[in-house]
Amino acid sequence: MVTNGKVSLTDQNTEIIILMDSSRYESRGVSADKKEVHQAIHKLDQGLFNNTFCKVLNDPFSKNDEDCIMLHADTAGTKTILAYLYWKETGDLTIWKGIAQDALVMNIDDMAVSGAVDRFIISNTLLRNKKLIPGEVLQTIIDGTLDFMDQMAQFGIHMHHAGGETADVGDVIRTTDVGYPVYASLKKDKVFRIDIQPGDVILGIGSAGQTIYESNYNSGISCNGLTSARHDVLSKMYSTKYPESYDPALDPALTYVGKYRIQDMVQDKSGGQHMIGDLLLSPTRTFLPLLKKIVDHKMDGLHGIVHATGGAHSKVLKFASNVKIIKNRIPDPPIVFDIIQECSNASPEEMYKVFNMGIRLEIYGSIQAIEQIIPIANELKLPNQIIGHVVSGTTSPVVEMQVNEKKWNYHE
Repeated sequence: MVTNGKVSLTDQNTEIIILMDSSRYESRGVSADKKEVHQAIHKLDQGLFNNTFCKVLNDPFSKNDEDCIMLHADTAGTKTILAYLYWKETGDLTIWKGIAQDALVMNIDDMAVSGAVDRFIISNTLLRNKKLIPGEVLQTIIDGTLDFMDQMAQFGIHMHHAGGETADVGDVIRTTDVGYPVYASLKKDKVFRIDIQPGDVILGIGSAGQTIYESNYNSGISCNGLTSARHDVLSKMYSTKYPESYDPALDPALTYVGKYRIQDMVQDKSGGQHMIGDLLLSPTRTFLPLLKKIVDHKMDGLHGIVHATGGAHSKVLKFASNVKIIKNRIPDPPIVFDIIQECSNASPEEMYKVFNMGIRLEIYGSIQAIEQIIPIANELKLPNQIIGHVVSGTTSPVVEMQVNEKKWNYHE
């Protein structure tokens, strides 16, 4: 039976409502699993290893066979549009500093879970519509980059800025896009390979709160699902006031359909007050200080680290085989995700596949290995808890989610 774009399955053994392709997220032209992207690149060389989070290559300019490199690129995505709205509404330029961190962390944390935790060379690609994005915005983004580099240097993590490209391409881009290619070299024995095994426990590292290296509360929103968050949470008035902030071909029924404005205040369960704009634009938290300590300590019994960005709680399926991953101790999500779910009326299945829901780093290993990591996370004031475990499964991996009384599966 099909109702409002959902297929309802009445088989008593089926625990999931399967969302059709007409889900709000995909109807806005975005995808949590990026099937078309993966299909387009499937013929590319997969690199030295088939079980690393990032592609690893031989160093073509080294005479030492043990040298390898990573080159990774990412952008802040549509979060730049939220920053544009925030800046136009409040006049606060500093919000653009967080966008630089968003684009950098989406690169560097991917590389760090693969073993690259130091000696990064970064560049930038800043695209803008010059009529809407003045030079002072570009300067603030670059300042944010330098601030992040200085902050990481305090943890022994060194980055070097190689310059980059700033292009005025108003015919191509409506407002701006912020991207960073990042390069790192390392020894092959430092590369972290994923081999998730039955018996592993899963340590979830939180994306929200305030670490020792953050100056403000972080909502945990990171850089995925922002198209949904923007349109489902923010008021229709933004579509009229800022038509440059969305695709004019988008169905009006999906364009800015929320009830909130940027400067509206909300209260979390502990009584804390937050501005909607600040929740949606919290910079993507880096886990690099934690990951550097983990890699440097060479902990035995560590079998996998997953940066749960695109695909969120289903992301691990790309790196697992012959196992069933049971996540049955998921903490309550931070307030920003409650707001998004309330406004979008999305199912838990879709929310946990699009958004990290407060857990953006998953560490798989023996209980002995995990017990070594917990004190390090606590020292950095990174929220953490064991969220599940791994058991034997069939050839095709599966993630079994249990949140409150609701249970469902993600398949590869």
